Amino acid sequence: MEKIRCRCCFRHCLLGDGQFGFCNGRANIEGRIIAVNYGMVTAIALDPIEKKPLKKFHPGSKILSIGSFGCNLRCPFCQNYEISMTKLEEAHFRKMTPQDVADNALRLKEAGNIGVAYTYNEPLIGWEFVKDCASEVKKQGMKNVLVTNGCFEPEIIEEVIPFIDAVNIDLKAFTPNFYGSIGGDLESVKRSIALFQASVHVEVTSLIIPGANDSPEEIKALTSWLASVDKRIPYHITRFFPQYYMQECDPPDVQTMKNLAELAGEYLETVYLGNC
Repeated sequence: MEKIRCRCCFRHCLLGDGQFGFCNGRANIEGRIIAVNYGMVTAIALDPIEKKPLKKFHPGSKILSIGSFGCNLRCPFCQNYEISMTKLEEAHFRKMTPQDVADNALRLKEAGNIGVAYTYNEPLIGWEFVKDCASEVKKQGMKNVLVTNGCFEPEIIEEVIPFIDAVNIDLKAFTPNFYGSIGGDLESVKRSIALFQASVHVEVTSLIIPGANDSPEEIKALTSWLASVDKRIPYHITRFFPQYYMQECDPPDVQTMKNLAELAGEYLETVYLGNC
């Protein structure tokens, strides 16, 4: 059987029948590229909206957060590696339909819930489920939030934009070398930020890792570019703590974090300092 190319992200994995993509969440099944993690929910919780993090989108509210498994990056500092790096045969999940997700969101409305956040792993490797759920959530008059690494093709972004109200995008660094080291693509992320900003509420997050993305020059370049998209985009600088394959790496000192936040504030109207 002829191999088929996945068009979801910049990788464009060429897959034979039964073969999984790099993300572990998409595969060629009988001549069609599908999201094999469709409806497989590995994590679900009612979170404060600020945890996404979103500071300027319905502050003080809560949001039903769901995740599946798989990711198209390989960050050695991943905070949710137990599910993002999991394969189908290893995943512990419960099956949920889009209607199930929307019904759960509605039941939690009295508890302060405003909708559903697609998060924890990389949600856009299963964009079909995100789109279907978000459509049902919209019918309930509730909100949809997306938390993504942004490394996806424009046509995928455009599939989900009509149903999304807010997004937080990880802009993990501002050099191609860093993105290459985690299997990502900086230009894809920049393009995604611009696409989302044209239509929905956007906030951007960078996790600061000592010796990797913490130079003043890099933060200056990153925030200068972000300001060229829109200087009103809220920017979150968060502090790295040892995780996954980076257990031996120390977190940045608090003063470094404050200095970088101050520098970012020279270009952007709103900068938040996290985990300090």
